[in-house]
Amino acid sequence: MRLSRRRFLFLVFAVALLHSSLRASATHLKPEVIGPLGQRLLEDAKAPEFFNWVRNIRRKIHEYPELGFQEYKTSEVIRAELDKLGVEYTWPVAETGVVATIGSGEQPFFALRADMDALPIQELVDWDHRSKIAGKMHACGHDSHVAMLLGAARLLQARRHELKGTVKLVFQPGEEGFAGAYHMLKHSALDNIKAAFALHVYPSYPVGVVASRPGPVLAGAGRFTATIKGTGGHAATPQLSKDPILAASMAVVALQQIVSRETDPLESRVVTIGYIIGGKADNVIPESVKIGGTYRSLSSQGLVDTKERIKQVIETQAGVHRCEAELDFMDETPLPYPVTENDEGLYEHAKTVAEIILGKPNMQVLPVTMGGEDFSFFTQKMPAVMFVIGSNNKTQTPPEHLHSPYFVIDEEALPIGAAFHAAVAISYLDRHGGGGVIERDEL
Repeated sequence: MRLSRRRFLFLVFAVALLHSSLRASATHLKPEVIGPLGQRLLEDAKAPEFFNWVRNIRRKIHEYPELGFQEYKTSEVIRAELDKLGVEYTWPVAETGVVATIGSGEQPFFALRADMDALPIQELVDWDHRSKIAGKMHACGHDSHVAMLLGAARLLQARRHELKGTVKLVFQPGEEGFAGAYHMLKHSALDNIKAAFALHVYPSYPVGVVASRPGPVLAGAGRFTATIKGTGGHAATPQLSKDPILAASMAVVALQQIVSRETDPLESRVVTIGYIIGGKADNVIPESVKIGGTYRSLSSQGLVDTKERIKQVIETQAGVHRCEAELDFMDETPLPYPVTENDEGLYEHAKTVAEIILGKPNMQVLPVTMGGEDFSFFTQKMPAVMFVIGSNNKTQTPPEHLHSPYFVIDEEALPIGAAFHAAVAISYLDRHGGGGVIERDEL
């Protein structure tokens, strides 16, 4: 279909107008208003009593890490602090989750989200507040996310009568592979949310820096296991067996070709095998072998295509070697996580807030990565945006990455995260709930 010149120019104008309106909605934030607001929030959060309080919460949670949908003690800590602050909440949501409410109780509803769960990792950091639970550790900073959101709760509760709408504080279980966000969003406590914001600690940036980008920022991510069944036998008579180790080995090699030989080099995908379990003796062919891995893509169709090819490759390789394969893609979880796509308008809003209260040099563009995040379920349902907050601890050079048994953070990031959460929420409600930015004598 060919477009007339007039229609083409109209479409170009419409797209430009939409883009400019998105930016205008962010620049509508007045530095003379947001600046004092942000500085007051930062001053309050960095006050010694507040900082010690939020740091102690983080350390308490860090000492007793809990895996997905098992965050009972963590949830208890959250509810106890909310009770002290006089903040109302709904619990349980999705087993262990908590949704707190601050503000007028009227629209717009703006959500701030923090995940709560830890990882099955043995902590190897030697410090006074290391994990007291063998084999479990907050190696992804979720303890810090909870502490920052409770810090935001305290800042917001002190200003609850000024809020031009309602803030929902979402303490979410089961981010690490359990799709906790999906299950929380099914609860009525999160009905009619207009927009959502989340922070994640990031050791690649120093304290005081935040970063994000509009559009796709994290990959969609799925997991799978495959059990390849054959016939066991003695290593001296392999002809009498159907060797699942051989079948599994060939499958692992063939899976790498999904990315290297079947995917456009300009399209980002990943297929990784994380483990192989099979056999206990060096002279015995086992009856079965189990492999497990992950697949990732920056497009929804890429996830669908990769999943289908993984199934075909493993089943075919098993058949070639006279074995059978049973695959589990954990669809009931549900997996895969979708691609995390930041809403452009909300990104511009939070970016402007960050530039005003932290300074333009401290607002950076985050590179797209192939990591996965179940906040993507929020980004699918409503305008939502995820930022990272610098947490680099100068004692580690280079810094340990997320999911490392040596992962640490600089706790000076906690009050910054609390204030940033609160500033984004207050300014959003001012714009959308009060007919524009509210002039304040003191914030």
